[in-house]
Amino acid sequence: MRDFHIPGRSPVFAIDGMCATSHPLAAKVAVDTLARGGNAVDAAIAGAVLLGLCEPQMTGLGGDCFALLKPGGSEDVVALNGSGRAPAGASAATLRDEGLDVIPFRSAHSVTLPGAVDAFCALSESYGTLGIGDTLGPVIPYFERGVPVASRVAFDWATSFDVLQGGARETFAVDGSAPAAGTRFALPGQAEVLRRVAAQGRDGFYTCEVAEDMIAALRAAGGTHAAEDFAGVNCDWGTPVCGHYKGVDLLEHPPNGQGATAILMANILSNFDVAGMDPFGAERAHLEAEAAKLAYDARNRFLADPDHTTRLDAMLSLDVAGQLAGLIDPLRAMPSAAAVTEAVHRDTIYITVVDRDRMAVSLIYSIFHAFGSGLASDRFGILMHNRGAGFTLSEGHPNELAPGKRPMHTIIPGMLREDGRVTMPFGVMGGAYQPAGHARFVSNLRDFGMDAQTAIDAPRAFSDMGVMKVERGYSDAVRAELAEMGHDVHVPDEPIGGAQAIRIDASGYLEGASDPRKDGCALGY
Repeated sequence: MRDFHIPGRSPVFAIDGMCATSHPLAAKVAVDTLARGGNAVDAAIAGAVLLGLCEPQMTGLGGDCFALLKPGGSEDVVALNGSGRAPAGASAATLRDEGLDVIPFRSAHSVTLPGAVDAFCALSESYGTLGIGDTLGPVIPYFERGVPVASRVAFDWATSFDVLQGGARETFAVDGSAPAAGTRFALPGQAEVLRRVAAQGRDGFYTCEVAEDMIAALRAAGGTHAAEDFAGVNCDWGTPVCGHYKGVDLLEHPPNGQGATAILMANILSNFDVAGMDPFGAERAHLEAEAAKLAYDARNRFLADPDHTTRLDAMLSLDVAGQLAGLIDPLRAMPSAAAVTEAVHRDTIYITVVDRDRMAVSLIYSIFHAFGSGLASDRFGILMHNRGAGFTLSEGHPNELAPGKRPMHTIIPGMLREDGRVTMPFGVMGGAYQPAGHARFVSNLRDFGMDAQTAIDAPRAFSDMGVMKVERGYSDAVRAELAEMGHDVHVPDEPIGGAQAIRIDASGYLEGASDPRKDGCALGY
């Protein structure tokens, strides 16, 4: 229990249903969906779609998503891959011949096919109760009328506004500039898109004027995208990968997501007496930084499209984790892992919903970098993500750009399972930070006995591309000690990531937690 003398957040408790996400309006829409008879899938879709309006710099209909789903009355968990593939005309060799060694992340070359809408329709059809039309119906008026811009969203918007190009700049500006907090922002063009999806399902997005609008914008910007590429978008169902940390199973989405990285990092940490360390001291922050360097180096070498990923078993192996743990010097920082060409960044949203039948959804939905590629379609204002920047142009690499291939993705939904029972859907936003965030969150719970809200509130540090980012929640003494160990310590301008979680207590109640680093909340009924 938190100290009520100190400002903070209490966990949210409810019985019949709950949502935790990064914007209050999305949480409300999700809970309203539950209250009117929808299940957790319907609620997660409604809330996630609305987040594309409430946090347009983070996500939108032109993005990708991944989900983990536990049906009501079952403890089985399925994974849904809603990430898009490279168009048929994509060619790493062509880009190399043009003198490129990385994919420009504000270009049409970085735009893979958007997979989220197809995934939402598949989720609705396979597991929802309302149908996609009824699910989207109450969301559409928000896009038409607009919503006030939230404080954190306004901060991010101003920081990234200059990346918007052409028509995208007109669509995502208010009076020619980034909107201030409280300014009403609407996307009426996307409201029309949602009406079409509500009426026609996925075809209202992928095989009609909406697709033609996106293709025209991408071709004008030098892309190779064609109608056949959009028509062929198709999500895939799969099985999570699983690790174990001190009495709890950590379920992660399989490749092309980076969930195996979180499992490898947790396995590395399991070789140390983390529980005997100061939870907010330099010793633990150093250990996590070193474990992240090793786990992320493996990710960069092996993870890619599911058909091209190599050595996944090694990333899940306790023996391999033990060997890597032996490389960590408890007193000295190692050089960073080799720089990689795959782009990694921070921008995404996460939503989790649990309903009265204890169906649980863990869903993450993103356009990758802030405002994605910076390109939007002219008529409907669909902002295109830039997940293709997650490919490498290195010839022969498992994650090399190729037609019909999915890039390595940073976004990962998570779930925890104890003694065969799913106890917590959770997610940590923050691009590259996500695997480290998952491992730290689980460690906070298991090593230090924190509740979910306390575990989320706790200060974060992250060694990222040679820089040790240390939030202001750590003391100056810790920062000085980390610097003495050889870390290049910086206090980041922005907080590190964000997180949401719902604990399913065996006695029957739900306990929601939401990150104060974002504008959102947990709501239940």
